[in-house]
Amino acid sequence: MVVTDYLIEPAGKDWSRLLAYWTPPLPAEFRLWMVNRLGEIIGTDEKGAVHRLEIGTAKLVQVAGRREDFARLVDEPANAELWLRISLTDACRSSGMKLAADECYGFKIPPPLLGRYEVSNLVPVKLDSHYSWLSHINRQDEIYWAGD
Repeated sequence: MVVTDYLIEPAGKDWSRLLAYWTPPLPAEFRLWMVNRLGEIIGTDEKGAVHRLEIGTAKLVQVAGRREDFARLVDEPANAELWLRISLTDACRSSGMKLAADECYGFKIPPPLLGRYEVSNLVPVKLDSHYSWLSHINRQDEIYWAGD
């Protein structure tokens, strides 16, 4: 496995604008490190701990204490599968889905509305639409469930 095969090239994109709606849950001092092909964010906080933001569900999880730990942990197949979405990315490619430089695999029906992480529910989408739309959907979902 080559990790970069499952990542979006971050150079040349205005990540502060793209992720503006995601603070919180992202910490204020968050530093982007990598982005998988589903647009899920991996980066570090002010102490150097590595976090992963699952954009579909707005869940932020610390996955390693530091970058070196992450590099070791991502070599474990279960971690690589989850953090990089290896099988799902491979299935999207096999189905003929190609991404432009400013796209990721996005949801037709997002997880808060019971969409699944499967090829039939994914399409190439522009990064700016992906991040904006999912932040709004996830915030509405929070508001809705908090009211129960």
